Amino acid sequence: MRVEFGVLGAVVARNGAGDPLPLKGPRHRAVLARLVVAHRRVVPVNQLVADLWDEPPGDAVGTVRTFVGGLRRAIEPERPPRTPPRLLVTEGPGYALRVPKDDVDAWRFEQVMDALGGAGPAQVAERLAEALGWWRGPAFADFGDEHWLRAERSRLTELRLHAVERRAEARIALGDAAGAVPDLDGHVAAHPWREEAWRLLALALYRSARQADALSVLRRARAMLREHLGVDPGPRLRRLEEDVLRHADHLDPDTGSTVDQVWARAAAAYEGSLASRARTRLESTAGLMRDLAVTGGGGLESARQHRVAAVAAAEQLGDPELTARVIGVYDVPAIWTRSDDPEQARWLVGAAERTLRLLPSGGHDASRCRLLATIAVESRGSLPTDGPVSGAAARSLGAAREAEEIARRLDDASLLDDASLLAFALNGTFMQTFRRTGLAARRDAIGAELVALSARHQLVRYEVLGHLIRVQARSALSDLAGADRHAAAADALAARHDLPLVSVFTTWYRALRVAMTGPPDAALAAYEEAAGRLRGTGMPGLRKGLLPLALLSVRLRHGEPVAVDRDADWGPYGSWVRPVLLVGEGRDEEAGAALRAAGPPPRDLMSEAMWCLVARAAVAVGDRDAMARARTELAPAASEQGGAGSGLITLGPVADHLGVLAAALA
Repeated sequence: MRVEFGVLGAVVARNGAGDPLPLKGPRHRAVLARLVVAHRRVVPVNQLVADLWDEPPGDAVGTVRTFVGGLRRAIEPERPPRTPPRLLVTEGPGYALRVPKDDVDAWRFEQVMDALGGAGPAQVAERLAEALGWWRGPAFADFGDEHWLRAERSRLTELRLHAVERRAEARIALGDAAGAVPDLDGHVAAHPWREEAWRLLALALYRSARQADALSVLRRARAMLREHLGVDPGPRLRRLEEDVLRHADHLDPDTGSTVDQVWARAAAAYEGSLASRARTRLESTAGLMRDLAVTGGGGLESARQHRVAAVAAAEQLGDPELTARVIGVYDVPAIWTRSDDPEQARWLVGAAERTLRLLPSGGHDASRCRLLATIAVESRGSLPTDGPVSGAAARSLGAAREAEEIARRLDDASLLDDASLLAFALNGTFMQTFRRTGLAARRDAIGAELVALSARHQLVRYEVLGHLIRVQARSALSDLAGADRHAAAADALAARHDLPLVSVFTTWYRALRVAMTGPPDAALAAYEEAAGRLRGTGMPGLRKGLLPLALLSVRLRHGEPVAVDRDADWGPYGSWVRPVLLVGEGRDEEAGAALRAAGPPPRDLMSEAMWCLVARAAVAVGDRDAMARARTELAPAASEQGGAGSGLITLGPVADHLGVLAAALA
């Protein structure tokens, strides 16, 4: 028998037919409430005793067990004698309520909120209207201010208030601004400290052709916040007041919400027409994820997760041609050489290799090309740190070459229907151009071809990629004027086509420019500002360890003392930073041991920077083998700026490091 528990109001339990179950007295309900608060975790008996009584009776433990027994009989009345309970279980020193999340209204409410994500306004309005209907009163309404309940009650209350506001926002977006006004008016009256409630009420009034009322609400909000909280309205509220006064175009429901309505209606129609067409839905999902990936933040992370799910589902259908299309349609341009999710990337490479083997022989050149390009892009950063390229790395390098050959052959034969195929192949080639240092000119040529190809065929995202590749390459080659032009071109395209992640890379490039041309204080400040752009972008492969490395690079270039931050997370760069930090502390013996343990750095966009760190530490501790290896590895990049090929940081001209190495070895 299914049992549903309710705490969004008085604490209740109901059977599958919706009939209430007898929970007896307030202590029984208190035990149940305490177990709900624990979210399926065990609550020890001693903790239950402490929570139920200020001054426990002599046999408090036995009394708790009596309450638990009574609850079990109430919620599982048909359980045979001497059989273990299914819902309220004994585990270790206490008890836990082990029921599905859908069977507790508060847990179900949280799931709805979490699942909304990037849902459209129609879905948000529908789901939240239902979920808010589950509230019968304040959470745990039949209990007072118990200390064990305060945090949970406060959290659930905040969730409900947020849901009310999000539903109102969805209704406004769908053109029902007038209908949202009464609910928002009552919401503001009950919770006058919530700025978002005031903002939504004013927006709803404005879109209901009540500009004067909207301004009145905004001024009431300002007065209330100043009088009772002693603060001015936040930036969103201030901006709305300015927009209302000047009749800003984006406030017009004929421009803003109309778009949302079109999206909601089109999505509903699409969903209805494809309800049973699994193959088409999988391909469409992969295409949507490609578009979602460039929105930044949660969009990029969600796109990665849903992409894997779509590929796995396609494989289960046993159709390699479909799987090839689902894998290949996700041709999201990639600029950074370290994967954001290495495990996921390895899985995708495996799926692409399996699909290649299963494709029928003959034909399918475009599908093969996209699968090979996927292998090349997703295998980024997999080149061996030492020795010849072999094994999986050789396969990745070969995949990049074969993908480019196929795309060019189809292009030469005028069989290339989609120019994005060649652009995707070139992206794979770019990702595999790190077999040695000093290849900035080669990557610059790839970037130039991508820009020209994409401009001809209106492949905006690949045109941006080409410009960003050239920003990196021109920085490495000390052509800051050229890098400036490409950064400006990338920013212009991003602004025109709503590509927010582009500014992350151009902002970091401009910080690098300050580091190459300006004083250290200005460089440090520029890097701190650039680091703010990385928060919430969904790019851990780029973000992790980057800011402390950038700050260290500035101090090293200007001969400043290396400030050791014990709490700094150096991410993937720690092995090659540590010897330098130990040298800075005068711990040369430990630095030498750390240098020997570090091994050669990865072959990627940070190769030159890491080898410059190796060179510095090796000279300081007198490690001739490490000095010789660093000289060999850096020699091909003698004309470049060490690390600037990343478009992020620099440790100065490679020639300077080579000169120091030569003198030390001599």
